[in-house]
Amino acid sequence: MAGVWILWVCGLLCTWALAVGHPCHVGSQGWADCSGNSLLRTPDALLRTITGLDLSRNSLVVPKHGALLNGFPALRSLNLSSNPLFTLYPATFSGLGALRLLDLSHCGLAHLHPAALQGLGNLHTLLLWGNWLRALEVSMIPAHGVLSHLDLRNNQLAYAAGPVLQRMGGILRVQLQGNPWACNCSASVLQQWLLQRQAVQVLCASPPALQGQDIKTLTSQDLGCRGQRRLPRAEPSTSTQPLPTAAGNDTATTPLVGKGGNSWPYLVGFILCAIGISILIALAAKCKLFHKNFASYRHRPLPDTSSVVNGSAEESAAWEENQPGPIGRLQPEEDDGFIEDNYIQPREQLQEEEDMEPHFPL
Repeated sequence: MAGVWILWVCGLLCTWALAVGHPCHVGSQGWADCSGNSLLRTPDALLRTITGLDLSRNSLVVPKHGALLNGFPALRSLNLSSNPLFTLYPATFSGLGALRLLDLSHCGLAHLHPAALQGLGNLHTLLLWGNWLRALEVSMIPAHGVLSHLDLRNNQLAYAAGPVLQRMGGILRVQLQGNPWACNCSASVLQQWLLQRQAVQVLCASPPALQGQDIKTLTSQDLGCRGQRRLPRAEPSTSTQPLPTAAGNDTATTPLVGKGGNSWPYLVGFILCAIGISILIALAAKCKLFHKNFASYRHRPLPDTSSVVNGSAEESAAWEENQPGPIGRLQPEEDDGFIEDNYIQPREQLQEEEDMEPHFPL
């Protein structure tokens, strides 16, 4: 048992010695090869005058604050491929102003801080292929640098915005193959940019109907752009030309563009719903008014008052005649003492007028 423990401790000591010792091979032309040694950080015993450093296939840890390499002012080539870097923070490469080649392929990068590449004003080649990048920002690409080769193959890029493509217009060689490009109307900016490039082939990954087709050969109808003509094929040129932005072409700048034209069904539905509700309210008011009017006409016919009065009068007269004494001789009053003018006969009215005239003696 003790022997096993001794062997295990010896193995740990050997690993530690390789990590902190000098596991690198330094060539005669200032090139240091430290690849495949499971290094967690850069060996301290490296010469500060080297011009090339290979740290690929290690386990380097990127500090959140500070530079990854310190004290290498003459370094011109840095290979960090196949290290689990995952993300790059600001000032990661500070102090490397002479760097011309940076290899970050197969590092599992899903995010690049916009300030991660600041200070690399002499960078000519940037290799980012085989990572998990989903989007590019304008700040990731040097604005006034001398970058001539950008490798973005086999990432997760689905679309590229117009400002990013315009910034990449001054890069001679850009590789975009192996990304899941979405060939919709927002890709028309990328199509126009590709038509101005040399030997850049981008294949569609979606929609399924366009999968595997070269985006440069598609028409605006294939991309789902309405009311647009096919972009003319431009002659290969290395000059930077402005690309349409949101102010110039609102159908090919962002992936969200094109959804606004589908809002008219909602407007029509809202109008129809309002009309339907108005009709229902009108019908309800009509029904209420109809029931009210119908109820006001539901009357029974009144009884014949004349027959009732005559009948009661005859009965009372017969009863009074059958009574003995003076009660039977009483007769009901026929009037109340008032005579209406309409019931006065014409002759009687004329006689009354003559009587009312004054008579003067002769």
